[in-house]
Amino acid sequence: MTTSAVSTATFEAQSLECIRDDRVLFENLCFTISPGEALVLEGRNGSGKTSLLRIICGIRLPESGKVLWEGNDIFHLGPEFHEHTAYLGHKDGSKQDLTPLENLRVAQGLGKAREGITLEDALEQVGLFGFEDVPTRNLSAGQQRRLAIARLLVTDAKLWILDEPFTSLDRKGIEQMERLFEEHLKRGGMAAMTTHHRIGFKEEVKLVRINLSDR
Repeated sequence: MTTSAVSTATFEAQSLECIRDDRVLFENLCFTISPGEALVLEGRNGSGKTSLLRIICGIRLPESGKVLWEGNDIFHLGPEFHEHTAYLGHKDGSKQDLTPLENLRVAQGLGKAREGITLEDALEQVGLFGFEDVPTRNLSAGQQRRLAIARLLVTDAKLWILDEPFTSLDRKGIEQMERLFEEHLKRGGMAAMTTHHRIGFKEEVKLVRINLSDR
């Protein structure tokens, strides 16, 4: 990944500008994300981290610039782009009246199911073995966050877009989630995330940081 545009990149941002409340959050922002790479966005509160993630998701237009997926504008691709992405925001996004298993079935129904993993395997990987049939509303905040991460595991999304993914997790949970994210990158996946947590990925994972407070 580089901070300059590269035409051969799988995901590319060209000269992005974002304005909120008549204030320029960032401008002339360029970066690329290729398979196996993760972009980490840093910066003070209000610097535009979440706004940039929303642009990457395709749910907010930049004031200027382009966002490209395999050389094509994501706002022209529409659903063809979204089927390759999975978003985890500040809210977990789970249906409270459904069980963890039911929530994962819904996630697969909305995306493309990943081969080689069952719903039960995904719950076990995030530490929710034995909670398959418990109503989600009865889970703790940390367990609900684990369920949200399990949704990432059961779909075949190449690009994970994560806004503070370690929220509500204890130390053991954070370490567990770091390994899952690392495995996603090793499989050729990509990630763009914000986090105040110092990520403990291994050296072979390419992790590049952009500080929006410096823009």
